[in-house]
Amino acid sequence: MSWVVGESAVVSVPPDGNAAMIRTRAARAVPAAVTVLVGCVVAVGLLGAGVRSDFGPQLRLDGAVSEALYAGDHRATALSVLLQVLTAAGSSWFRVVVFLPALVLLVRRRLWWTAAWLLTAVALIGPLNTLLKLYFGRVRPDFAEGGARLDSLSFPSGHSSGIATLVTVGLILAWPLLASGARRWALAGGVLLVLLVGLTRMWLGVHFLSDVVGGWALGVGWSLLSALVFGAFAEGRAALRPTT
Repeated sequence: MSWVVGESAVVSVPPDGNAAMIRTRAARAVPAAVTVLVGCVVAVGLLGAGVRSDFGPQLRLDGAVSEALYAGDHRATALSVLLQVLTAAGSSWFRVVVFLPALVLLVRRRLWWTAAWLLTAVALIGPLNTLLKLYFGRVRPDFAEGGARLDSLSFPSGHSSGIATLVTVGLILAWPLLASGARRWALAGGVLLVLLVGLTRMWLGVHFLSDVVGGWALGVGWSLLSALVFGAFAEGRAALRPTT
C-alpha cells in the first residue's frame, strides 16, 4: 500500500488494517475537526470578551495563576537560559526551520494543494495573532518584582498560538503515515510541547493564563480551519490518503 496526494505517491508503508476501515476512520476526522474548531472560536471569543470588558473573575484568576507561576527577576541564570530555550519552540523562526524542508519536499513532488495549505497555515498565524492583539489591546503583566516590561500587547499569546499551529499542522500532515502506536506517541508529545511552551510564557512573566489559553485555541482553530478549507482531511484534495 502507498500513501498518495492526488495521484502522486509520497511514501510506502506497511498496511495498517483494512483500507476501507482506514478511509472510514479518516472520514470521521472532518466532523470532529469542525466541532473542535467551533470550540476554539468560542474560547477565543469568550476570553477576548472578558479581557475587553475587564471581567472580574477572569482577571482575578489570571493574576493569581500568573503570580504563582512567575519565576521572578532574580531566578538563576541557568533557569533563565533553559526557559528561553524551551519557549523558542513557539517563535516564528522555529516554525520556519521545522516546516521549510517539508514545504520544499511537497513542492518538488508537485503536491500543490498540500504545500499551499502548509504555507497558509504557518505563514498567516502570526499576522492573525497580531490583529487580534491590536483589537483586544491587553497590556503585559506588571508584577511587583519585575515581569515582562514589554511594550507589545498580550492577548492572545503569539508563542502559544505558534506552537499550537506547529503541532496541529504537523500532526495532520504526519497522521496518515504513522502506525497506530506511533500516532499515540506523536499526539502525546505534541500536547506536552504545547503545554510546556505555554507554561514558559507564564514562568517568564510575559503572559497571563487567559493569554496562553487563548493562544492555544487560536492556533488549533486556525490550523483546523485552513485544513478544512484546503481539504487536508480524509479524501480531500490536500490530504494524504491510502490506496491499494
